[in-house]
Amino acid sequence: MPGPAPKDPKLRQRRNRSSTRATLVRVAKPRQRAPSLPKERDWHKLTKAWWKDIWHSPMADEYLRADRHALYRLAALIDMFWSEPTKELGAEIRLEQQAFGLTPLDRRRLEWSIEQVEAAQKKTRKTEADTAHEEDPRNVLRMSA
Repeated sequence: MPGPAPKDPKLRQRRNRSSTRATLVRVAKPRQRAPSLPKERDWHKLTKAWWKDIWHSPMADEYLRADRHALYRLAALIDMFWSEPTKELGAEIRLEQQAFGLTPLDRRRLEWSIEQVEAAQKKTRKTEADTAHEEDPRNVLRMSA
């Protein structure tokens, strides 16, 4: 007795392709100005530095205007943490920042990679310079008669 008809091959293909994969490029051009933190409170200097850093990072190009509201909430948590650090606030910050790729592990989970253009170019130049100064090992081999 025959079994069920085979599935259409299009339906059998794996559909777990990543929709978040991106290569984030460090751009030499100046980025657009970071949005201002709300003026209703006096922000801790470390919170201001964090805010500036995230908006000048390669990840900032991935953030939508709608993401700002969650980033404001995260900034408020970070500000509270710097004023009065607690383990609970630290844990909440860790959970909230996962969505924005703010740690290397979070970027890996989101499949974001930061193109290390400058570092790779310097490494390539150094390797080429080292290789140019080395003697060709084939010159050591001589045929004797």
